Amino acid sequence: MQHPASSTRELIHLGWPMLVAQLAMMANAVIDTAMAGRLTVIDLASVGIAASIMATILMSLISVLLAVPPIIAHLHGAGQRAEIGREIHQGIWISLALALMAILLLRFPGPFIAISHLQPAVETKVRAYLAASAWGVPAAFALRLFFGLSTGIKRPRPVMFFNLLSLAIKVPLNALFMFGLFGFPEMGSTGCAVATALDAWLMAAFAWSWCMNNPRYTEFGLRRRITAPDFAAIREFLKLGLPIGLTFIADVTAFTFMALFIARLGPVVSGAHQIAANLAALAFMIPLSLGNATSVLVGQALGAGQPQRARHICWEAIRFGMSIAIVLCLTFWLGAPYIAAFYANDLQVQAIAIPLIVMVGLYHLGDAMQAITVNALRGYKKSVVPMVIYTVTLWVPGLGGGIVLGLTGFFGPARGAPGFWLAAIASIWLVGGMMALYLTSTSRKHLTR
Repeated sequence: MQHPASSTRELIHLGWPMLVAQLAMMANAVIDTAMAGRLTVIDLASVGIAASIMATILMSLISVLLAVPPIIAHLHGAGQRAEIGREIHQGIWISLALALMAILLLRFPGPFIAISHLQPAVETKVRAYLAASAWGVPAAFALRLFFGLSTGIKRPRPVMFFNLLSLAIKVPLNALFMFGLFGFPEMGSTGCAVATALDAWLMAAFAWSWCMNNPRYTEFGLRRRITAPDFAAIREFLKLGLPIGLTFIADVTAFTFMALFIARLGPVVSGAHQIAANLAALAFMIPLSLGNATSVLVGQALGAGQPQRARHICWEAIRFGMSIAIVLCLTFWLGAPYIAAFYANDLQVQAIAIPLIVMVGLYHLGDAMQAITVNALRGYKKSVVPMVIYTVTLWVPGLGGGIVLGLTGFFGPARGAPGFWLAAIASIWLVGGMMALYLTSTSRKHLTR
């Protein structure tokens, strides 16, 4: 059996570039929130609400491409490297269809806005933000394909590099469009979306130009002429990708719809919730990166016919990831006032945000468990059962419980935003526990084959 220290080193070696890449991606949202917080409460609230709607739409559709890393990892582990380019070509056709759907939903976001009962000033800014975001959708899908390819073949450093480059140009782009520097139009919160769309196109162009001219990617046949859609291959891709996408929809919508319902409580409460949600998403990048590394290593181990190694990697990842989660939880509890002050100048927003940040610490413990285990299951190409668990648990006791606790007097006075977070904590802990049990069963079955 592989020594635990060896597995941990392997996870760290693959996971740290993914973590840097994920943190760089998440830092874009932190930058948007922090810079909008220097404008007005309306701008801060509109960025939070619009970003929640955009995440619900874009990430729910783009998450279908999370099937790329485990598919590529299995092919790479089995030595079938010439097939990798063919999978990426079919992924292009899938991406085009999904991108069109995302653009239409961003351009016509009425049903999402209706949930929030927005003030007219906030709604105007939210619609403008989403319309500007639609321009960057094709580039976002192109980047996700590149990231999936590089991750699946255990080359995450290019992903890290391009995400860091993206982060480096985000602040100046935001400043140009948000504050109207150097003669650019002053667009306020909408400038965040314009900057993000332009940033995505620049990174997609740089990443794929580099990839197509890099000799280390030649063996995968990427430069061959793109084949016509192969519906049998697309069906196999979607068999794994669609349940992953639906799982992500359940996860993202339960979280982002919470922001939309909390928006009914006014811009100040919405802004405070946005700080907590942003922090939870930032912390999530650590177990997500570790989970992505686990998925790739498990997929390659299974492709090479090593189920015992795959199982060992899973549980080493859980032990390592939960140790980090405990440290982060304590950091949130102790640093809540300072974190709130970093995000916003408004004292009312800070006062509401501080207890929410403390609750984020508890939420993160369950979030870390589910992030690692669900990604490990994707390495086993298991995505249907997680989809069912996520949908039922996050929507019924999670979002449903949040609505009851936060907006109604069914269990005493309405608790507002803390009520939503209490329900979210309970549901994410339940998901994490069930995912761990299912992973145990799945990995054990592969040992007996």
